[in-house]
Amino acid sequence: MIFADDVHKSFGALDVLRGASFVVADGERAGLVGPNGGGKSTLLRCIAGDYPVDSGAAGHRGGALGFLRQEAGLDDANSLVDELWQAFPEALRIERELAELASRIEQGDGDLDALIDEQARLFEEFEHLDGYRIEARIGRVLDGLGFDPEDRDKRCSEFSGGWQMRIALAKVLVRRPENLLLDEPTNHLDAKTRNWLAEELADYPGTLVMVTHDGEFLDRVATRILDLRDGMVEGYTGNYSEYQRQKAEKLQQQDRAAARQEREMEKQERFLERFRAKATKATAVKSREKQLARVERVERTKKDAEVHFQLNTMGRTERDVLLVKHIGHQYSDNVVLIDVNLHVERGQKVALLGPNGGGKSTLLKILAREITPTVGAVEWAERARPGYYDQHQDEALDPGRTVIEEVRAVAGNKPDVELRNVLGRFLFRGDDVFKPIRVLSGGERSRVALAKFLLQPTNVLLLDEPTNHLDRTTRRKLLEALQAYEGTIICASHDPGIVEGVATHVYEVKDGECQELLHLRKA
Repeated sequence: MIFADDVHKSFGALDVLRGASFVVADGERAGLVGPNGGGKSTLLRCIAGDYPVDSGAAGHRGGALGFLRQEAGLDDANSLVDELWQAFPEALRIERELAELASRIEQGDGDLDALIDEQARLFEEFEHLDGYRIEARIGRVLDGLGFDPEDRDKRCSEFSGGWQMRIALAKVLVRRPENLLLDEPTNHLDAKTRNWLAEELADYPGTLVMVTHDGEFLDRVATRILDLRDGMVEGYTGNYSEYQRQKAEKLQQQDRAAARQEREMEKQERFLERFRAKATKATAVKSREKQLARVERVERTKKDAEVHFQLNTMGRTERDVLLVKHIGHQYSDNVVLIDVNLHVERGQKVALLGPNGGGKSTLLKILAREITPTVGAVEWAERARPGYYDQHQDEALDPGRTVIEEVRAVAGNKPDVELRNVLGRFLFRGDDVFKPIRVLSGGERSRVALAKFLLQPTNVLLLDEPTNHLDRTTRRKLLEALQAYEGTIICASHDPGIVEGVATHVYEVKDGECQELLHLRKA
C-alpha cells in the first residue's frame, strides 16, 4: 500500500502540497498526473522519505519500496551487471561471506565443521532469497530494455544519459519490490522499449504509483488516476482515457451548477435591491441577506495555464543549409558513426530516428560543433545560425541560481523586463522567477532550458529530444511552434508527434549509418 494523508510541503514561501491525500491499495497501479511544477515529484519524494513533510504523513506499508527518480544516481565505476546487483544487497552480502568462508576452509583457518555448517546455512539463505535466479532476472530485464549482450561489462560511465536512466529503471524493475514509485519512466525510451515496459508493469503484482505525461502508456498500465492540482489530489477510477472522460463530465457539471447558482443569486440580489428601502420588507430582506452570506459559492472551472512561445528566425539562409560529408566518429574503441552523409536545404524539417546509442545525439553534437568528428567534414551555409538544444540541457542548469539568474546568464544585455516577459510565456510569473533551480520539477527545468535556448537568435534548430519532461499541453504548444517555424530543423526524437506533425524528411540513424526513410511533405 502507498499512501498520503493530508500532506503539506513548502519550500520557503512556495506552498507545493496543501493537504494531499490518497491511498493506493495493494495491487493497484495508479498514474499521478497534473501540470509541470504541480508537485508530483515532490509528492513521490515525500512518500519515499527523501523529503520530510511539513505536516501529515506519507509512505508505504506491506513490503519494500522501489523508487525511480529523475536522476540516475549510478556508481560510474561499476559495470552494468554489477550496478544491477546493487539492487540485491542481502544476496551480495551472502556472496561476500561465502567467498570468505571458502577461503578460510581452503586455508584450514578455524573449526572446519563449524565453517561447513555456516557455509550450508548461507547457501540455504541464498536459495531462500532466490539468489541463483538473480542473473537470469537481470538478463531478462536488460534484454527487455534494449541492452546488447556486450553492454554487460561496460562501466556505467560509458553509457549516455538516456541509457543511464534505463540502468536506473532496470535496477528498480529487476528487484520487483512490493511497492513501486516511478518518476517519468518512459523518458528516453523508444517505441519498442516503451511497449515492453507497458507489458512488464501491466503484469506487475505489486502496488504502483507512476508519473508520466504519456497518456497512451497510462491507458495500458494504470487502473486508476490521481490528479494533483493546487496542492491536492483527486482520484479517478480507470485508465487515463476514462479519467479524461470523467473529469470533463465533472467540470461540465461544475460549470452548470455555478451558472445555476449565479442566476439564483442574481434573482435574490434583484429582490434585495427592490425591497431594501421598504420598512415592511425589512425582515424578509435581512433573512435573505443572511441566506446569501451563508451560501458556499460554486466556482466556475479554470483552464490550466498554458505556455505561449514563438520560434522566430534570424535572417534567411542560403538554399543549401548543411552538407555533411563522410562523417565518422568513435569514442575510444566504440565506433558510433560510419561514413554519414547528409544534405539539408532551407526550410526542411528533418527527424532523426533510431535506437538509443545509435548515434543520433553524437551526430547532433558534431553538427553543433560541440565535438569534432574523427573523420569527415561539416559545411554550414555562411548565413546559417544554428542553435543547439541538448536533451540534458535542463541538467546543465545551475541549481544555485534563480530562474531569472539562469536566463540572464545567456541574455546578453537584454533588460530584466524583457526577460520576465519571456519567462512569463513559459509560466514563470511574478515571484516564480525568483524560484531556485534546485526546487523545480523536471518539466519546469525543461521550460527554463527552452527559454534560455529561444533567447538566442537562430535560423536553424538542432534539437535532441526536446519534448522530454514536458507535460501534454507544453508538448502540444512546442509541436505547434515547430510546425510554424520558418527556419530549418534537425531533430532527434522518439516522439511520434515530431514525425507525424513536423518532419518533412525522416532519417534513421542506426548501426553507425544514416539512411533516409521518408520524404513526407514539401518543405
